[in-house]
Amino acid sequence: MEVLAGTLYIVATPIGNLEDITLRALRVLREAALVACEDTRQSRKLLDHFGISRPLVSYHEHNEAQAAARLLGALEAGKSVALVSDAGTPLISDPGYRIVAAARARGIAVTPVPGPSALLAALSAAGLPVDCFRFGGFLPARAGARRKLLESLRQDPATLVFFEAPHRIAGALEDIAAALGERRVVLARELTKIHEEFLAGSPLALREELARRASVKGEFTVLIARGEPPEADPARLDAAVAGHVAAGLSRMEAIKTVARERGLPKREVYRVLEARNRPPDGK
Repeated sequence: MEVLAGTLYIVATPIGNLEDITLRALRVLREAALVACEDTRQSRKLLDHFGISRPLVSYHEHNEAQAAARLLGALEAGKSVALVSDAGTPLISDPGYRIVAAARARGIAVTPVPGPSALLAALSAAGLPVDCFRFGGFLPARAGARRKLLESLRQDPATLVFFEAPHRIAGALEDIAAALGERRVVLARELTKIHEEFLAGSPLALREELARRASVKGEFTVLIARGEPPEADPARLDAAVAGHVAAGLSRMEAIKTVARERGLPKREVYRVLEARNRPPDGK
């Protein structure tokens, strides 16, 4: 099937091992009128490896508006365009949304050419449930924003997946422990490459493991096991509060502690306990 004129192709490329490129991706890259890419030097290496010579157009987060206009003009003139990222599937934490949305709005055909993805590769081999997962892209760089985001996901019933840079991974693991507790975490790095590695354990244990290394390289895919459903059983809440009171906390402090331990709003714990301990009507 030949490449269609005036069509934008979203082409996934290898995330490490060049053997992972698909036959369809190679055909589209050979036949497209233009190849739009983040870093022309990086994409040129890929094309040269497979003996492909096509015009390259730089398309990245800093020139996205201008480059999108140029590419849309080419598409409307009947040229085919292959959009690639430096590695993996375009738009997944990479530029591309602007041109895809604009192409759709103008009635231009957009066709995916699926293939490698660090997100799906990590999920498939991490040993965590994948029936429901939430991908959050890169974690916020600032610790405060990062912890706030993680805390907001405390009750999310999905496996959580993020990307993280090597120089921020230690801080990210500290915040995961603080916000989500001792959940199982899997770190995937150098996926499909010679030094591919999966590390699993509690967030603080993984932080200690990485701290023992002379250097930490390679972008990480961070997978966090989903939390248990919040415990709101009145009898168990009552017993937990009583235990903290017996240990010396005031009742209100005990309620705050139990709420924090179970990821529940303090007012919800208070409401459940008040309802449990309220005398029956007329008594």
